[in-house]
Amino acid sequence: MARAGKPDAAASFRIAVGFVDVVFRSRLSDRGLAMFQRLIDDFKESTGTALRLTSLAAAAAVALLVTTAFLCAAAFVFVLQNYGPVQACLTGAAIFFVVTLIAASSYMVRKKQIERRAEQAARMAKSTAQTVLSDPMLVAAGIQVIRAIGVKKLIPILAVGGLALGFLATRANGSSGANEAPAE
Repeated sequence: MARAGKPDAAASFRIAVGFVDVVFRSRLSDRGLAMFQRLIDDFKESTGTALRLTSLAAAAAVALLVTTAFLCAAAFVFVLQNYGPVQACLTGAAIFFVVTLIAASSYMVRKKQIERRAEQAARMAKSTAQTVLSDPMLVAAGIQVIRAIGVKKLIPILAVGGLALGFLATRANGSSGANEAPAE
């Protein structure tokens, strides 16, 4: 169903197919359309599955929170009856201090793992880019593609590709900062 002013998935798909037809001056075959439709259906199914799993995980987290609250209350009442109010409060503080230490150490370990992965990915990307640009077979293939397509037809394709690469790079930079770790 379409929301107010927004096309639904089928309309968006038809627009994309029309764009491909205009840009590449070719018709997508029924087999090609079926392949794209299958990809869209798989994406919808995986999104639905992820949403259901996230809902189950949220329910489990709420149940864990309630369980933890009752266990803390039981421990507090037990210590209060046997040792007194001061010792009960100190016991509760000690339990939450240990939980805080465990969470903080997990955070630090995870942060270091993310930093190591980012450094390794940067090194790999740099070495891959250098390897690709220094490969004579790739350069020769690129020259043959330019000769086959023609420079006049290749310029608009490269312009659209450059725009897409710019959008992807901006999107990747924006989302990678949010997924890594919070600032200190």
